[in-house]
Amino acid sequence: MLKILLVALLATFAASACVAAVLVSPWWWAVAVPLLPLAAVAVHDLVQRRHSLLRNYPLLGHLRYALESLRPELQQYFIERNFDGRPFDRDTRSIVYERAKGTDAEEPFGTERDLYLSGSEYLTPSMAPRPVRTDAPRVRIGGPDCTRPYDMALLNVSAMSFGSLSANAVLALNTGARRGGFAHDTGEGGLSEYHLRPGGDLVWEIGTGYFGCRTDDGDFDERQFAEKAAHENVKCVSLKISQGAKPGIGGVLPGAKVNAEIAEVRGVPQGETVISPPFHRVYSTPRELVRFLARMRELAGGKPVGFKLCVGSRREFLAVCKAMLEEDTTPDFIVVDGAEGGTGAAPLEFADNVGLPLGEGLMAVHNALVGVGLRDRIRIGAAGKVATGSDLVKRLLQGADYTNAARAMMFAIGCIQAQRCHTNTCPVGVATQDERRARAVDVGDKSQRVERYQEATVKSALQIMAAMGVDEPSGLRPHQLLQRVDPHTVRSYAELHEWLTPGQLLASAPEGWASDWRAADADRFTH
Repeated sequence: MLKILLVALLATFAASACVAAVLVSPWWWAVAVPLLPLAAVAVHDLVQRRHSLLRNYPLLGHLRYALESLRPELQQYFIERNFDGRPFDRDTRSIVYERAKGTDAEEPFGTERDLYLSGSEYLTPSMAPRPVRTDAPRVRIGGPDCTRPYDMALLNVSAMSFGSLSANAVLALNTGARRGGFAHDTGEGGLSEYHLRPGGDLVWEIGTGYFGCRTDDGDFDERQFAEKAAHENVKCVSLKISQGAKPGIGGVLPGAKVNAEIAEVRGVPQGETVISPPFHRVYSTPRELVRFLARMRELAGGKPVGFKLCVGSRREFLAVCKAMLEEDTTPDFIVVDGAEGGTGAAPLEFADNVGLPLGEGLMAVHNALVGVGLRDRIRIGAAGKVATGSDLVKRLLQGADYTNAARAMMFAIGCIQAQRCHTNTCPVGVATQDERRARAVDVGDKSQRVERYQEATVKSALQIMAAMGVDEPSGLRPHQLLQRVDPHTVRSYAELHEWLTPGQLLASAPEGWASDWRAADADRFTH
């Protein structure tokens, strides 16, 4: 019962100091003022029943909570090494910051990474490198059913909604996209004036909540969709099936962030938490999905239409491929999101355990489309932890035609990876609706940083490709990416993974794909 005695002594001493201040000398208030709140806290700790630690260690127990609150900052700034931080290590963040500022992103004295560590990957340089291209290649988005194709840059702004991001952050990203000539995905939060005002090219993303084109009961509104899709800044439309951080569950926007402006953009009540459903109302089978995509393209006046997903079941994706074949219509693009997560907050169990990482998801989608003979009609975008030129080149090698970056673009406008995106207390004003915090994002300066970062990263990718002896992204091949599988063995992606030939699934599915191909059904999603 020592702690009870100590708390009693502290309270007694505080009370005595107050009496002395009144009866003896006012100088005793210098002792009484700090002791009174300490005594009150100690007594409260002793009698409260919520925290066992504080009941056993009054006052001292608060030190543990104080240190715990500082742990992320201490870890990031003083403990972790340059190359082992998560989700993005310091080296990667530094590259983005330096490129955004227009300064050199170079390091002397060699790599700090252990190149003999299992899982390490290496791009293969050529003994006959090529001159570096001065013009950045573009990717034509638009299949045979598209009448208004769009030429996509190799690196674009990935999906981040107004509501999740502040108005100034959205303005900076879109202004940077306009200046640099690349696309900006709106995220599923609807088309806001901050997306439209700067004049940058937009990929309008439609999620399960149909924000910006929803009926009063939350269904898809064709009239609203057609009106907004006709805007000259909207170059493509994307149906979000799932996202990497939380495939299979809907997004959540806390009510504290749903101000009058966001409520109007999304078509939801102000101040109420917005929960996107985990599923779409507009389709329930692969065939219905394919038909709805075709309907969206018709409503959008022939602009490119696609969908985004975090890959899970290969069998389900093959079912969509069968539906495309049977309906004789295809989306113009598919964006593959990696299970590595993104800017959206998600339950830890989902972020850690659900969905395929970007590399595996890309290769599954690419090979499935090749195997059914549709790869030439559909472009593939890669979204998930793309931050550097080498990331970009690896994704192209794994099957992508272009890439999207979200968190790296946030770094470019000042994000410090505080990981408070869902709390409305972002310390740099990027992921918040608190106007006092958001004013820290200077649109003029940050938009230039977005432009510089994107330009420098694409240039880096072109330099790497030239060093590999490649002039065009289409010249990259799986054998040019190596992976160390154990301390003594290195294998190329051509050896480690199965790569289908055009139409192979239709002619004779290889053993590794045969069971999934047989079970895939255009009229139902099944594992």
